[in-house]
Amino acid sequence: MMLGVLPHSLTVDGVSYRIRTDFRAALLVFQAYADPELTDMEKAIVCLRTLYCDEIPRNTEAALEQAAWYLDGGDTVKTNPLPQPVLDWEQDAPLYFPAVNKVAGYEVRGCKYLHWWTFLGYFREIGEGVFSEVVSIRTKKVRGKKLEKYEREFEQEHSELVRIRPRYTDEEQAEIDALNAMLG
Repeated sequence: MMLGVLPHSLTVDGVSYRIRTDFRAALLVFQAYADPELTDMEKAIVCLRTLYCDEIPRNTEAALEQAAWYLDGGDTVKTNPLPQPVLDWEQDAPLYFPAVNKVAGYEVRGCKYLHWWTFLGYFREIGEGVFSEVVSIRTKKVRGKKLEKYEREFEQEHSELVRIRPRYTDEEQAEIDALNAMLG
């Protein structure tokens, strides 16, 4: 790939496959991967069907590796993952979209097309604000670091923003609801 060129295809086993590059496609894949109702196989199928336009490569393992590379913004450097996520693409949308809009200088959800890597570039440039404060607090908590006084106050005042809500299958939610009903 040439420097400064946004990818519009992925190469699997020497064959180039067109992909959907609008940021909304990437967010749909992330939404599927966070869905507790879907099996790992179903999540992979959603990823492949969402990203690859005309046909899905036969070598699905390599196709998924290329998809992960693309969704990571072409980043081949692997960092030590945190033991828990500090971002929920669906839950945090009301927080990160305004921050991305501020960086972009326009309402990104209103545009017809925005390449995922451009969106990701805006996302990575998010500066100080509510979203960055929420992610900073979550990161410190996951790493077992002590929160500053102002961070503890922020967390107390905005606990619903800071806490990533667990997602349950319909069956699990029914059990929780039944238990809550019994407990009154």
